[in-house]
This record gives sequence, structure tokens and C-alpha cells, in this order.
Amino acid sequence: MEITDIYINSSRLVNSVSLSHIRYLYDTIDWSSRMICVKGARGVGKTTLMLQRIKKVFSKSEQAIYISLDDLWFTEHRLIDLAEYHILHGGTHLFVDEVHRYPYNNWIQELKNIYDRYPELHIIFTGSSLLQIDFSIADLSRRCIFYTLQGLSFREFIKFEDKGNFPSLTLEDILKGHIDISANIVSKVTIIPLFEEYLRHGYYPFYKEAPASYPLRLQQVITTILENDLPAVEKVEYVSIRKMKRLLVIVSQMVPFTSNMTKVGESIETTRQSVARMFQILERAALLIMLYSGKSNMQQLAKPEKVYLENTNLMYALSAASDIGNVRETFFANQLKSRHEIAFSGQGDFRIDDTYTFEVGGKTKTFEQIKDLPDSYLAIDDVEYGTGKRIPLWLFGFLY
Repeated sequence: MEITDIYINSSRLVNSVSLSHIRYLYDTIDWSSRMICVKGARGVGKTTLMLQRIKKVFSKSEQAIYISLDDLWFTEHRLIDLAEYHILHGGTHLFVDEVHRYPYNNWIQELKNIYDRYPELHIIFTGSSLLQIDFSIADLSRRCIFYTLQGLSFREFIKFEDKGNFPSLTLEDILKGHIDISANIVSKVTIIPLFEEYLRHGYYPFYKEAPASYPLRLQQVITTILENDLPAVEKVEYVSIRKMKRLLVIVSQMVPFTSNMTKVGESIETTRQSVARMFQILERAALLIMLYSGKSNMQQLAKPEKVYLENTNLMYALSAASDIGNVRETFFANQLKSRHEIAFSGQGDFRIDDTYTFEVGGKTKTFEQIKDLPDSYLAIDDVEYGTGKRIPLWLFGFLY
């Protein structure tokens, strides 16, 4: 394979990418920075984001090139070789995907060398797993700006479905003005059926490619993360990977899952310590959300109070009978964690930014459990509008 084939493949991918839907993170990124990392779970659209950037800014030139480090070209060549060739031929931007799949296991050092050796070159890179990139922040922090891309918010899903283009909201916007905001949105779109669709198949942008096989595709994403991405950055035996898959299924079926490490260990035939490590790995892989009491590091070392799958689509892909209470809380946790600190609340379901308490439920949910708490709110499912401190649950999907 010749190096010119790299450019041909890059041009083909750039030309084929659509600009009809641009993710929320695109306008947040400072593209003038010399080194940028976009983190995020596998399948949330990091590759598309890079290809769109090239198409929007560099489509008429070869100043920018896209390359995935799992390309066969790298079995015989180094990334720094490509960078030098690119510079010598007028290149200014290098978009690098799948850094954790680099066959030489030293992508961190090569990126640092490229950054230092070629001051005129801009480097934008991604990794499909959060694992090794998180370990690398300390080494790259002086050179690199890190961003995290989440899956589609409910707001973005509505846009992807061509049902409406609404601005993102702050939490304060929602708390203070949810009645008028929801009335405006509901006047333009039938919101409840769309929300039900989103919970099942709206989080990963590839849901549109083959809707009927979407649950199977999600199961394949989980398998790829655990069997391909994880062994590249962690010493883990295959038997442990199988147990992690079982652990994910257990979490998907709980009401919601309250962690009992010993009991879980017995159910998957492993020790309490092994379960704790699995939880930590799965959270770093963006497959779980874990809630702790308080914010101190010492508390974070303790067992989590609650454990959720990272998003509701994973729940429906892994379980034929997902508990509706778990679905609601998972959605709330997933959408809030993108911009806020979320913690376990002893009285309500969630403590947000150590300020607000939220209880999540259906139409009949009351304030009984949190009535004496200041700054407490209900996030209510199956309603279009709210009243007072009763806020429609779907509206929290407009935070990004």
C-alpha cells in the first residue's frame, strides 16, 4: 500500500460524509489549537465529526488528511513518517482516529514528538475508548486540549429526525422557565412519541443506518469495546470479559441497580474486589454511570450507591424487559452528567451540583420524599407540560 493511497482513502471518506447534521460539540471546539483530542464512547460520532471538519474547511485542498491508526499501512510505517510526508507536501492538519489501535503501542510519545518537531502542524485525534486516553492526559496536558463527545441528546435526536431545530438550554433555564419553554416546543412537535423512540434507539447516531438491526449493532459495539479496546490498555483475561458482559445484563434488569458487591460477585462467580474493578473499568469505558454519596475522593473509593447503564438504548439492547423506573433514572443521569456533577441523594434520586435534589418518576409521583428539602424538584415522565417544580422529564434532554 502506497502513501498516496492514504490520501485517496481520506478524500473518499470526506466526500461521502454528510453535513446535514453537525453535532453540538463542533462549535464548542477551539479548532485553532495545535493539538485537540475528542474523547467519547465508541459509536457516538467522533469520526464523523472529524470528517465534517475537513469537508467544511479543507475540501478544496490536501492541507488536511484523515487517517485511522488501525489502517494496514501502519503495520509497516510509523505515524511520524506520515506527518513528515504531509508537512513536506504542504499539509497543515492531521486528523488521527483510533489512536489506541496503533500497533506500536507508543502513540503518546509519537504525538508529542510530532507536536514538538513540526510546529506548523495541527493534530486532531480521537480514541473510540475512554480508557487509554484518560491515562494519557497527564503526559499530553501541556500540549493538548481535551473534549468529550456524548451520544445524541434528545434535542439532537429531534433535529436528526427533521422534526425541529431547538436551542440547547441550561439547567437554570429549565428550572425557571420550563412552563413556557415546554409549551413552545410542544406547539411545534408531538413530543411524547418522539421521546419514547429516543429512549429505545436515539442515542447513537448510527441508529438511522439500519433501524431493524440497531439492538444487535449495540451488542456488537459492547463486544468490540470489551474484546478489542479493553485488552489493548488493560491486562484482562477473557473469562473476566465474559463476566463483565454478564454484569452489564444484570445492571440492565435491575429496578434500578443498587450495588451489593458480594451478591453480584456470587451471581457472576467472582470476588467482591473483582466486581469493584469491573465496575470501574466499565465506567471508564462509558458503559456504566455510577453514583456515589458526596464528592470527596475517599467516598469515591467506596462502593457506588447506584449503578446505571450509560444510556437507555443499551438497556433495551441488553434486556427484553427494562424496568421503566430504571429507564427514567438512566435517561436523567445520562443527560445531566454532560454538564453537571451528579451524586446519590439519600432522600431523592439525584443530587445535582451539590445544590439541587431531583426525584424522577411518572405522573403520580409526589413531593412526599423530598418535601422538606430546599431546591428540590420532580422530573415527571409521560407529561408534555409541567407546573411549579414539576418538570417534564423529556425537557432535560435539551441540555446539549
